[in-house]
Amino acid sequence: MLTPLHRALEASLRAERRVDPFFRPLFDAVFREPLTAAIQWWKQQGLPDTGLAIAQEGQPPEEAGQIDAIIAQMQAHLAKDFPPGRVERAGQTKTHGMLQASLTVREDLSEHLCRGIFIPGRVYPCWLRFSNGGPHDTPDIDDPGFTSMAVKLMEVEGPRLMADEAQTQDFTAVCTPTFTTPDVRSNVRLQHWSTQELGLWYFLDPRDSHVLDAILQALWTRTQANPLGIPYFSTVPCLMGAGQAMQFRFRPLTPVPGRIPRLPLRPPDNYLRDAMQATLATAPAHFEMSLQLQTDAKRMPLDRADIRWSERLSPPVPVARLEVAAQHFDTPGRFALARSFRFNPWNGVVDHRPLGGQNRARGRIYRAMAEYRQAMNGVAHVEPRAGDFA
Repeated sequence: MLTPLHRALEASLRAERRVDPFFRPLFDAVFREPLTAAIQWWKQQGLPDTGLAIAQEGQPPEEAGQIDAIIAQMQAHLAKDFPPGRVERAGQTKTHGMLQASLTVREDLSEHLCRGIFIPGRVYPCWLRFSNGGPHDTPDIDDPGFTSMAVKLMEVEGPRLMADEAQTQDFTAVCTPTFTTPDVRSNVRLQHWSTQELGLWYFLDPRDSHVLDAILQALWTRTQANPLGIPYFSTVPCLMGAGQAMQFRFRPLTPVPGRIPRLPLRPPDNYLRDAMQATLATAPAHFEMSLQLQTDAKRMPLDRADIRWSERLSPPVPVARLEVAAQHFDTPGRFALARSFRFNPWNGVVDHRPLGGQNRARGRIYRAMAEYRQAMNGVAHVEPRAGDFA
C-alpha cells in the first residue's frame, strides 16, 4: 500500500515542478522568511540546555553504531541502483558541472576572523562541483530541487585532519539553510526509507514524523533555473580557529537568466548544465562567502542541523569572494575529473575541524562511500594541483 501512495505523491511533486517557476518568486518574497521564522521559533522552544560552551561538542554513545548502519544502507542502495563501473555518489549524485574558480580572502578582516584559510588578501585556486541532492541521477526537472555546491581549495597550508590529501580544503554546501535530517539518529531513518525507494515516508511516518522538516525543505527547494544564481549554506558548523564555531554560506552576486526552457512542458534533461554553460560562455560569475560565529550555545546548537542560526544573534560577515571563471566545462574530461575527486568536510586544516554529530557522520560516510564508488569503478583518487587546470 505504501508504494502506490508514495508514487502518487512523487508524481504530484513532479507535476508541481512544471508550474513552480510561475508562482514561486512571489510566494518566496512574501511567505518564505515568515514561515521559516515561525517554524524555527517552534523548534527553538524544544531545545534542551545541554550545558555545553561555545564550540564545545557532545557525543552520544550510540552514534558510532548509527553511522555504521547508514554506511551499510547507502552501500546497499548503490549496489541496487548502479552496476560496477558506473557507480555514482550516494548523495549529491548527478554532476551538473566541474568548474574552475578562485577564492580571494578579504583584506579587511577583523583579527578574530584571521584563522585557518582566512589570510587577508590570500587567493586560492579551486574547483567547484555543482550537483543535485541524489540519490538518483535524474533529469533535472524530476529532481526535487535540492542543489549542492562543493568547493575544493588548493595550495592550502597547515596541520591537517586527514592524510588523504596534502594541500586542499573542502567546503560543502546546499541550497537550504537547514539540513534534511536534524541529527544522526534521524539520518538512519532517512536511509532506511530511501533504500526502500520510499524516501517521503521519512517525513510522513506517523511513528516518527518530520513534517516540520519537510516544510522547511519545501520552502527552500524549488524548480531551480541556474545553480550559479542561488545561495548555498553549510547547514552544519565547523571551527573558526580554537574556541570559535562558525557556519558559512555562499551568496550569488552575478545576475543570471531565470527562464527554464519549454515549461510547463518538459525541459531538456540537463537544462541546469546548459544554463551554467551559457552563463560562463563569455563572462565569469561571482559569489560572496560569509560566515556566522556561534554566539549562543543553546540557541545556535552544534548538533541540530534543523536549527537555522539566527542572523540577529550573529549577523553574517563577508570574508571572501569566489570567482567562477568564464570557461567551457561541458566536456568528457571534466566529468572524468569529477569521478576522480573526493569531497569530504574533514579534508582540510585543523582550524576548520567539522563540529557535531552530523559532521562526524559525514566524515566517515563520505570517505567510505568514495572508496566504495571508486573501487567499483576502477577509478583512482586524485588530489588536484593548481597547475592541472584544464
